[in-house]
Amino acid sequence: MIAELNAPNGDSPTRRRTDRHAGKLVLIGGACEPDGAALAAFLEVCGGRDGGKIVGLTTASADPEGSARSWLDAFRTAGATNVEIPILDRRDRAQDRRIVSMIEQADGIFLGGGDQVHLVATVGGSRVDRAIREAYARGATVCGTSAGAAALTETILAGGEPDEYGQMQAVHLGPGFGLLGFRAMIDTHFTQRRRLQRLFMVIAQNPELLGLGIDEDTAMVVEGHLGKVVGRGSVTFVDGRGVRFDNADECMEGHPLTLSYLRVGIVGAGYTLNLRERELEVLLQARRDEARGAGELQVLRSDDGDPADARAGGEQRAADDLAEAANRG
Repeated sequence: MIAELNAPNGDSPTRRRTDRHAGKLVLIGGACEPDGAALAAFLEVCGGRDGGKIVGLTTASADPEGSARSWLDAFRTAGATNVEIPILDRRDRAQDRRIVSMIEQADGIFLGGGDQVHLVATVGGSRVDRAIREAYARGATVCGTSAGAAALTETILAGGEPDEYGQMQAVHLGPGFGLLGFRAMIDTHFTQRRRLQRLFMVIAQNPELLGLGIDEDTAMVVEGHLGKVVGRGSVTFVDGRGVRFDNADECMEGHPLTLSYLRVGIVGAGYTLNLRERELEVLLQARRDEARGAGELQVLRSDDGDPADARAGGEQRAADDLAEAANRG
């Protein structure tokens, strides 16, 4: 079954066949509004409002078909004109060559929310998974929201929170689709669900990872090693490489978290995070500018030049002294 929102003329949009660079990632923290800046960033990058073809997967949802219909309405409201969402609700359908063909023709690929562990288990290693990777490699934009964003990293995070019965769930760290490198791991609904403590604990146990906590209706648009934040919230980044002490292993037993030298930053809308350096790009650019300015420093020494230059310099100083005297007079 395929839910569709087709362009009025029914024609397939022109695809990019010569772009040999990797595409862009749009990572949304969940609960994105159809008229919000986060979803708009995806449509702008993939040309969704100009007929660019979007293929969505709602596999992470407990109700893939219902979620597909809801997303079709959201995309219609947002101005997208050519959207298809095949109902991929079990593992064998991830091998369906018809879905693979759809992804191969897509300008934008969208992964909805739900359960990131289920999403990766259903799609990972399949023909659909490979088609998504190849589409991204040739220039397509891949967008994930909530679980869809969390699944795009090399390592995914789940659990570590109380369930509906108040029982603490074990933390799950497992392989993701790996489109976002830099040893990054994404946590979504970040401020709204108060997940800072969870991310602190996981990064303390795995200090080589870069934690990215993305707020709702907020996106990080990643091109290369730079991620620009858009939307109404912010992105928190957590770098544990400098941690000197932690008791993260005790936290699952109910002990308060104790940490020393954890590095944390917040990236608001309009600012860019350098994922490779784990620092704000505005700071790195300032350092580059400072270094460049230092490299252009001109120093004159007493042994530079010839006697004629020295005589000319003496004459210039004398002229300066006369001008100064005249001004004082």
